[in-house]
Amino acid sequence: MAFKPVAALVLCAVILAVEIADTEAKCGYKSCPASPTKYTNIHLVPHSHDDVEWLKTVDQYYYGSKTGIQRAGVQYILDSVIDELQKERNRRFIYVESAFFFKWWDEQSSSTQKIVKKLVNDGQLEFTGGAWSMNDEAAVHYQSVIDQFTIGLKRLDETFGECGRPKVGWQIDPFGHSRQMASTFAEMGFDGEFFARMDWVEKNLRLKNISAEMIWKASPSLGESSELFTGLLYNHYSAPPGFCFDTLCQDDPIIDGKSADNNVNKKVEDFLDYTKNMSAYYKTNNLMIPMGDDFNYQSAGINFKNMDKLIKYVNERQKFGSKVNIFYSTPSCYLKSLYDDLQTWPTKTEDFLPYSTDWHSYWTGYYSSRPTQKRYERVGNHFLQVCKQLTTFAKLSSASAKNNLDNLRHAMGVMQHHDAITGTEKQKVAQDYDKLLHGAIFDCENNTREALQKLTNLTKGEFESCHLSNISVCSLSSKADSFSVTLFNALGKISTQNVRIPISNGTYVVSDKSGNIIPSEVVPVAWSVLKIPYRRNVTQHELVFTATVINIQTIYVKRISKPKIQDKIVPEWFAKFRSGRGSPVIVEKFYESRATKAPNQPKLNNFTVENSNIRLNFSSTGHLVAIKMNGIDQKIRQDFFYYRGASGNNAEFKNRSSGAYIFRPNGTEVAVATKVNLNVIKGKLVQEVHQIFNDWISQVIRIYNNTNRVEFEWLIGPIPIDDKVGKEVITKFTSPINSKGVFYTDSNGRDMMKRIRNHREKFTANLTERVSGNYYPITSRIALEDEKTRLAILNDRAQGGSSIENGSLELMLHRRLLNDDAFGVGEALNETAYGQGLVARGKYYLVISPPKKESSIVERQIQLEVLLPFWNFFSSNGTDSKVQVPLVPSFNSLPTGIHLLTIEPWSDTEILLRLEHFLDISESSKISFSIRPIFIELGGSKIRETTLDGSMALSDMKRLKFVEQGAKVKKNQYIKAKHIPLKASKKDKDPAFVVSFEPMQIRTFVIKIDK
Repeated sequence: MAFKPVAALVLCAVILAVEIADTEAKCGYKSCPASPTKYTNIHLVPHSHDDVEWLKTVDQYYYGSKTGIQRAGVQYILDSVIDELQKERNRRFIYVESAFFFKWWDEQSSSTQKIVKKLVNDGQLEFTGGAWSMNDEAAVHYQSVIDQFTIGLKRLDETFGECGRPKVGWQIDPFGHSRQMASTFAEMGFDGEFFARMDWVEKNLRLKNISAEMIWKASPSLGESSELFTGLLYNHYSAPPGFCFDTLCQDDPIIDGKSADNNVNKKVEDFLDYTKNMSAYYKTNNLMIPMGDDFNYQSAGINFKNMDKLIKYVNERQKFGSKVNIFYSTPSCYLKSLYDDLQTWPTKTEDFLPYSTDWHSYWTGYYSSRPTQKRYERVGNHFLQVCKQLTTFAKLSSASAKNNLDNLRHAMGVMQHHDAITGTEKQKVAQDYDKLLHGAIFDCENNTREALQKLTNLTKGEFESCHLSNISVCSLSSKADSFSVTLFNALGKISTQNVRIPISNGTYVVSDKSGNIIPSEVVPVAWSVLKIPYRRNVTQHELVFTATVINIQTIYVKRISKPKIQDKIVPEWFAKFRSGRGSPVIVEKFYESRATKAPNQPKLNNFTVENSNIRLNFSSTGHLVAIKMNGIDQKIRQDFFYYRGASGNNAEFKNRSSGAYIFRPNGTEVAVATKVNLNVIKGKLVQEVHQIFNDWISQVIRIYNNTNRVEFEWLIGPIPIDDKVGKEVITKFTSPINSKGVFYTDSNGRDMMKRIRNHREKFTANLTERVSGNYYPITSRIALEDEKTRLAILNDRAQGGSSIENGSLELMLHRRLLNDDAFGVGEALNETAYGQGLVARGKYYLVISPPKKESSIVERQIQLEVLLPFWNFFSSNGTDSKVQVPLVPSFNSLPTGIHLLTIEPWSDTEILLRLEHFLDISESSKISFSIRPIFIELGGSKIRETTLDGSMALSDMKRLKFVEQGAKVKKNQYIKAKHIPLKASKKDKDPAFVVSFEPMQIRTFVIKIDK
């Protein structure tokens, strides 16, 4: 039958109207259900907590394999949820982990993707958090956290636009919460965050005092800009007892109809009782109840069908006078209802660390668990910054270059997960994390090689990285008689650093591209490194020189003579330490000219190692006992100890064991050695004291002539367990500094937090566990001081640390345990490699100075160099070509205190630039300068400012402002940027490019590039 023209026009209009209605965004706060004031409004939040690896790998979790370990298949969760959301418009679901979501999304048909977009636009599917993974908050570094939110939020924005942008953080499972994380959420434009874990004593107190929801003042430097509304969930992140309807649960469904098993009244009564009890602990007539748990909703129909019934039958009670109103909701809608209620709120200024769940369970062990993985994550972050910068400078835009960079971004996002960087996963999963990161680093090396072939005169250079330099092994430099090393400085500003390269023994000449000789020397590798069982003994020496680099510099190395053949020896004391572990390593007799004799004498006199900056005093036992630097002469003793891991029946709290999560020592620390064997190497550039404390702990202490800090390079392992006792190894510095129980630790590498031993903010902690209850995460720095002296230690990876006695600082370096702590991982933290206990090697740095702000500023500069030292690229081709290479942009003009945090490709025609003021309000003030020179050098045509993550214009940021107790409440209060967001083009004059940075402020810009 043919349509009449008018009818056809009407039909077209109807179709068009339907299409418009389908595409019109009703997401965010516009989609929130009403919360009538005369009712107690129950916000049901369907969710699934999907760990990006824990007991299984990413792929095993995604595809649902290895069900004997855990029944979890993320693809089925998303398939099932999407199907169920379409059946009823009022249904809601939140999703958090972008890593899983986009793995699923990329497999979907265009029709399914269209359905999902409609669900997002209608507010039925809402993204919460939105980072690549739900990151830990103790062991992570802020640079990596920002990066992994950047990739997640950018992909959401590109896929779904404004409706895909989360408004709320959802940190429900991390084991404690940092102040820097809250500040990061605020700087990204989030309105609030919710979490589930809080110290059990504080949680009970806050519920009792109706202060489980608060305004977190997350940075004293940033003020209101860092304030974030923060709420604690009532019953972990699980459904109420009796109301978990998931297939993984044992609770009864709601049975209605004419069944003899009809339980509607019982279920409704139980739920109303639960909400009544809950309402006594929260301030408004709105309550949020999560409906979900780990890997729930694989059969979402069961969940939604029962929640539909719960909503129906609870709300039917309103006919009989009930004042409870229940509906599907989201965390953002719940937050908006609190905002609309015009209440005032208590405040929080410190953090929620450490976290404990009972008298004997302080979750402070994971600060140090899996030390080699924690270090590898930092290496991954370092190389990610290198790869992003070189990809940008060389303008690499091919599909393979983009994929290589994304692979490393994604791998690093996964590494931030709260069961990755924490070391709280199963051993096989830890190996998968390492494999994932290793492959991604190798992928990005294709970018760095291609970039350096364009940006240097070594057009045929291999630009290889030495991935085994941590054990003084490098394939190319150990074999070639001549090679080049290209140093890349990711700090952006000129830096002078000491470079160490594993080599074969001999005499070397080091020069720059102009042929100028650079002073250098050859030093022996420590005996304890040479004896590592699985280390190939191809290099026994390291070449040391000092380099000053702005961005890229190539250094040329040539061996001009080989050593004469000499006797091969091993000192008697060293052979003793090797007893029972195979043949001793045979090494060249290099100590004759460079070192004192091995101290196998019965007595060793006190001795001193010093240069123009530093003096180190050692006792007759071989221990460091005093240091002089920066005008301070202080008695400081350094030693190694270990705590014995408690063991017993895990079913009882009082017998909790130290494990991957918790630290529970059985008694006081045990000294490792009363006498230290050592060798002293006194060079012109560096002086070293090689110490061996016992068969499994050794250390090299170094002072460089041009560096005003002491370097400690430790090596621990295999930790012996023949006595059937787990051990947690610490290094400890003891001094007469009168610290009065006060010390300072960093918050994810940024603000320093004041810690008071045995003290918490606003509550009295139960410190049955005196040591572990005073441990805090040390991401980059720990310090203490009195009126005369400041002592600071800076580390190369996340570790636990504390000041258990006045004047002392300790860091936990390595752990090997024989019992599980019964918090879910299901195996002991007993790491092995090559059939033996794991050997770990690392560095930390000590600075002694007067207690002035200038001292802390110096420490912050050291933090940057420890995080991002020069990256060394090796090439066998030592000949420059005559090609003209493009100039690499320099950030050396940035004022002191301003640091290049990020530069990376943002699109085919845009670059993301992120700068930070890395000093706090006690160390500096506002810094203003023109960004135009950098803009021009990058080839910019336009520049615009965004929120921290880069995906929202800063001018569009309007965060909900919650009012603290004692202040006046008004409607429609918001927090906006304190400054006018930068927006300029190349034609604008210099004043348009002037920017100001408050202390600790990070500003993010997107620059459009001229092609």
